[in-house]
Amino acid sequence: MAKATGKVYKRGNQWWIDFTYKKKRYREAVGPDEELAKDVLAKRKVEIRENRFFPDKQKQPDPIKFHDFAKEYLQWAKANKKPSSLRRTCSLMRQLDREFETKDIQEVTTWEIEKYKAKRKEKVKPATVNREIALLKHVFTKAIEWGKMSVSPAKKIRLLKGEVKRVRFLMPDEVQILLSNCVDHLKPIVTVTVHTGMRKGEVLGLRRDQTNFEQGIISLFDTKNGERRDIPMNETVRATLTAIENRSPYFFCNEEGKPFGDVKKAFAAALRRSGIEDFRFHDLRHTFASNLVMAGEDLNAVGELLGHKTPGMTKRYAHLSPTYKKKVVSTLDRIMSQIPPQEGTGQKVASVIPLKQLDNAHVAQW
Repeated sequence: MAKATGKVYKRGNQWWIDFTYKKKRYREAVGPDEELAKDVLAKRKVEIRENRFFPDKQKQPDPIKFHDFAKEYLQWAKANKKPSSLRRTCSLMRQLDREFETKDIQEVTTWEIEKYKAKRKEKVKPATVNREIALLKHVFTKAIEWGKMSVSPAKKIRLLKGEVKRVRFLMPDEVQILLSNCVDHLKPIVTVTVHTGMRKGEVLGLRRDQTNFEQGIISLFDTKNGERRDIPMNETVRATLTAIENRSPYFFCNEEGKPFGDVKKAFAAALRRSGIEDFRFHDLRHTFASNLVMAGEDLNAVGELLGHKTPGMTKRYAHLSPTYKKKVVSTLDRIMSQIPPQEGTGQKVASVIPLKQLDNAHVAQW
């Protein structure tokens, strides 16, 4: 007699049942009631024991066009994502919608997604393709969570390899040239960005109540990773901010006291006058980090100032450190100098060391 094993679990606001029958896995969204989910799972087990379980006849989710589900997803994004992230999501979704809008989400296949990935790779950078695929994966994840489908066709889709993390920065003399070509309202914005490593949105939205001049701290609450970040002010930042007229809760604002939405045109003009090419506003953040690392500052400390959640995000600057690789290879000096000379030769050779000693005395130094 066929048997089934299973469990109930919660994903988002939905309770699901998950069970295996004849080496095949089945999952069903039940609703917000845990007890009901347990009852449905028990019912499925009874159907299996009595040979009344016919999975092909189980109710399937109602068809829904990708275009229509995309609207539902964006409503969720509007309530759960920051405005800047929402704008990026909308832009990526428009591209996905052009490809899949007329298909039911249940009809989209893994092969169609692979073909889309290959087609996009010929037109845009790998990073752009990966962002689109990542969004598509999350769209299907939400579709499953909301009971619109049972299996994601994007689950086994892999992101493109070989994406190069761009690091473009200015040397100190280039920074001074850029500042000399900034118009009045742009110069303090660029100055604060270069000396703090803050993101553009964090700088443009900087309020006076986020600064403590006595302690010399800028406190950021609305950060990309959702965690508070405190940034120490150096004398340049302190002098720049205190020199700005107090006529608004925001440091960088227009004549009406409203924060600048963007400084794209003014920044582009300053770059042209400075003769600086292939440079974006976000590269001021790279300039902050790169110059600190080249001056010998600790990578972990730089990562904390940037608000990186993992050390790996800061590794892109490691090659700039004049002491980074030197410290690594200098480990050999310490290890090799502890190897005793071979008797009768006067030369230092690799002696046989018990494994326990090797673990305790040598490997630890690496």
